[in-house]
Amino acid sequence: MKFGGREWALAAGAILLLVYPLLAQGAFFERLGALVLLSAIGASAWNILGGYAGQISVGHAMFYGIGAYAPLMAYKLWDAPPLFGVPAGIAIALVVAVVIGFPTFRLVGHYFSMATIAVAELVRIVVSNWDFVGAAIGLMGPATSRTVLDLSFKSSVPYYYLFLAVLAVVLGVTWQLARGRLGYCLRAIKASERAARSLGVPVRRYKLYALLLSAGFTALAGSLYALMIGFADPDSTFGLLISVDMIIIAALGGAGTLLGPLIGAVILVPLREVTNSVFGGGGSGMTYILFGGIIMLIARFEPGGLMEIGRRLAGATRRRPDTTPKVADRAA
Repeated sequence: MKFGGREWALAAGAILLLVYPLLAQGAFFERLGALVLLSAIGASAWNILGGYAGQISVGHAMFYGIGAYAPLMAYKLWDAPPLFGVPAGIAIALVVAVVIGFPTFRLVGHYFSMATIAVAELVRIVVSNWDFVGAAIGLMGPATSRTVLDLSFKSSVPYYYLFLAVLAVVLGVTWQLARGRLGYCLRAIKASERAARSLGVPVRRYKLYALLLSAGFTALAGSLYALMIGFADPDSTFGLLISVDMIIIAALGGAGTLLGPLIGAVILVPLREVTNSVFGGGGSGMTYILFGGIIMLIARFEPGGLMEIGRRLAGATRRRPDTTPKVADRAA
């Protein structure tokens, strides 16, 4: 099997991800690596619906929040390890996705995006005022680790490798999806719903399939967040900025591509953490000013993101004419 430049780059990237905790110096960089992978999982989950199917949801925070709250509710109600609540969070997110998907998929374009914002904000308001789930105060997990099933570690390294394994699964599923019938149909829907429908593609059904996959993985990302942080409140898990993060990270790297969300996370998450560290409480505002500027540049100059820029550069390199003198020319 012959390896080209792309294959070697992928292999080098995979090795770097595996050895990163060994290279990281200090707890800050270990935690930063875990946050990069967690954001990549969320953005990759959003990418299934928003990137491949072209359905720009700005309400994925509702699935993320459901996934974050379920493990902590399992601890609060039954004193069970939070890990036991992860499947429940995914199942609830899938039910909510079905309930939301049927009416909202009647809408297209900006109307669909606005509908998802409205539903997500409604869910956040309900959670913020519902005493059963902690209202505005939120929920906390175990203060100290009781068993290994609590997944409560002092170091970020175990979380890093857990997130890396989950990210590998998400990317593997996305890769299989993109190569199969569902992936081709989703790209056709993204290009033109009317044309796809005229060719016999069951548009609403396939969009619902994409939403279910996307919602399930987004809820899983929320559960991983709760397991690592040990706390969840409406703003940190159901807030609109959670959805915005997923969109911007996927868009920067390349929405509708396999590795785009990971590339976007590698760039934007360290930027966010550094600005928060440098500017303190005002860092979050500075972060989103920078994010907004990045999104404007992407929308204006390269909607395909960094992956598309890379393809263009690679194509230009392959098409570059060979200026080396030929043998006949040298002989002359």
